[in-house]
Amino acid sequence: MGRARHVGWVAAGLVLGAGACYCVYKLTRGQRQGGRGLRLRPSRSAEDLTDGSYDDILNVDQLQKLLYLLESTDDPIIIERALVTLGNNAAFSANQVIGIPIIGSKINNSNYSIKEKALNALNNLSVNVENQVKIKVYINQVCKDVLSGPLDSAVQLAGLRLLTNMTVTNDHQHMLNSYITDLFHVLLTGNGSTKVQVLKLLVNLSENPAMAEGLLGAQVDSSFLSLYDSHVAKEILLRVLTLFQNINNCFKKEGSLAIQPTFPKGSLFFLLYGEECAQKMRALVDHHDADVKEKVTVLPKF
Repeated sequence: MGRARHVGWVAAGLVLGAGACYCVYKLTRGQRQGGRGLRLRPSRSAEDLTDGSYDDILNVDQLQKLLYLLESTDDPIIIERALVTLGNNAAFSANQVIGIPIIGSKINNSNYSIKEKALNALNNLSVNVENQVKIKVYINQVCKDVLSGPLDSAVQLAGLRLLTNMTVTNDHQHMLNSYITDLFHVLLTGNGSTKVQVLKLLVNLSENPAMAEGLLGAQVDSSFLSLYDSHVAKEILLRVLTLFQNINNCFKKEGSLAIQPTFPKGSLFFLLYGEECAQKMRALVDHHDADVKEKVTVLPKF
């Protein structure tokens, strides 16, 4: 019993110290590294990890201890700290191959803070394309969390960031087909930060000709066109213009609008290629921002 308790405290100490050692690593690496590569030292004790002089990334043995702790403890504070440490270390190529299923299981946790930290860790891991093959099994769950969770919450933003990373390539974009209409709803109801993140995701999808039909067929409220008003924040306006531009480019690749499928009324197609949108595009030609004007000039001549 005593030995088991000792092991538990050592592992807990590892979590408490890992976040601090990562921060020290970031602050001191430039001064102390002197051009050498990242060093992986043998496993250290919890006391060594909490020492401010420790500036190395976690090695495989230390990561395994964290994963074991993550799998075995019910303490929400320790779980959060372990996820933060694993997420921070996921950015380093040497630590890309870690327990994705263990981390992924935490996105179903009822504790929203734990869910957010798990999504952030998966997001960092998803930068590695090989890891995306393992992470894609969580896409449906992440989509449901993004769409059903609290609007503008940290969990929703973390989920959107993960989906954005997972759609940088075309490999897994088709998995979002059934969620496109709901993503537009989040776009229109969310705050500025949420709007930007949803648009990053939709722009990724719009670059893939195979996703054009799903995007244009989505039922979208007419208030979407208000995003093309001249007073809209530049970071939002440029992205909705890019979305339109990408979709239009997909049509050019296909030949012409005439050969495209018939889209239902109320769909994005009728909004983008309708008279109200045309009026907004004509107004944006005189926008004060040069980047916005440049985007408008490559769109269809209305």
